[in-house]
Amino acid sequence: MQTDNTPLFLAALLEEKVSARLREAGASEASLQAATRAMLHASLVGVDSHGVRLTEHYCNMLGGGRLNKNPELKVDIRAAGSAMVNGDDGLGHYAAYKAVEVGIELAKTSGVGAVGVTHSSHLGAAGAYALAGAEQGFITFATTNTDSMVALFDGAARFHGTNPLAFAAPVPGSQPWLLDMATSSIPMNRVLLHRSLGLELPAGIGADKHGNPATDPNIVDMLLPLGGAEYGYKGAALAGVATLFSALLTGTTLDSEFIPMYGGDDISTPRNMGHFVLVVDPDKFVGRDLFGAMITRYLFNLRSAPVRAGAERVMAPGDREWEVMATRQQDGVPVDPDTVRFLGL
Repeated sequence: MQTDNTPLFLAALLEEKVSARLREAGASEASLQAATRAMLHASLVGVDSHGVRLTEHYCNMLGGGRLNKNPELKVDIRAAGSAMVNGDDGLGHYAAYKAVEVGIELAKTSGVGAVGVTHSSHLGAAGAYALAGAEQGFITFATTNTDSMVALFDGAARFHGTNPLAFAAPVPGSQPWLLDMATSSIPMNRVLLHRSLGLELPAGIGADKHGNPATDPNIVDMLLPLGGAEYGYKGAALAGVATLFSALLTGTTLDSEFIPMYGGDDISTPRNMGHFVLVVDPDKFVGRDLFGAMITRYLFNLRSAPVRAGAERVMAPGDREWEVMATRQQDGVPVDPDTVRFLGL
């Protein structure tokens, strides 16, 4: 998201600045590299709400003690196809990428690798981890639950988090098929980005503290579930899927029991966030070659589907992201004013 006046910066410069800030805040090299990788992914594919703008927040949490600066990850293999990763209260990106690595190793033998993560923290864009598995040839699902900021369908109070669901699959000779979606109308970080940019929100996605619809980002206190006023029950139920896998299956923290990510006075107590990653090896099902041929044919058929009047084309999940990435790699990444200031750009 950008305005005509939003400055653009090369990804290499942003990577350098983000890494430097996290290093100054005391983050270990392994954990800051993971965080930088995930944030740059988000910024490059257009998920600005979860991109480099989060650097300041993570640095504040490292300084306040909520985040362990030098976490030592622990892996507990529970069965042939399941494991748990303890993130040691460090940057969530570090634990999440580790979960993908563990899931891949399990899937190579068992066909599937299901990995729960405990004692973690905010991981940014879940699609970064689904993509990490797909880039190595595996179908990958990643999810997390977050602190309450989304009303239930017909509800007037926060209940679920924005609870993303991300899926990615390898495509021979092409970028992966990629779906990364919040189960809310938009992520709360996008509301904060609207505040920073001074932009009004679209109708039907946010509400004030009483549950009344609102478009002014400065008074939006909660989000509405995906599907809006008529079909929001679908988004609310999907948010529960993220909670099921990330919190209930891992024994971590329910959405309503989290210390808030923003706005609270406590920045020293770890939040014990849970994540969940599922990795599937196509070789252990139809076979990698046939799967590759099938998804190639599927995507060809999808993109060749008839287009309604007034539309240019149909797109597969990920098509928009890869186009945005190509543009931003060439022209630069837009960065909001608050982040420009913090990174010293």
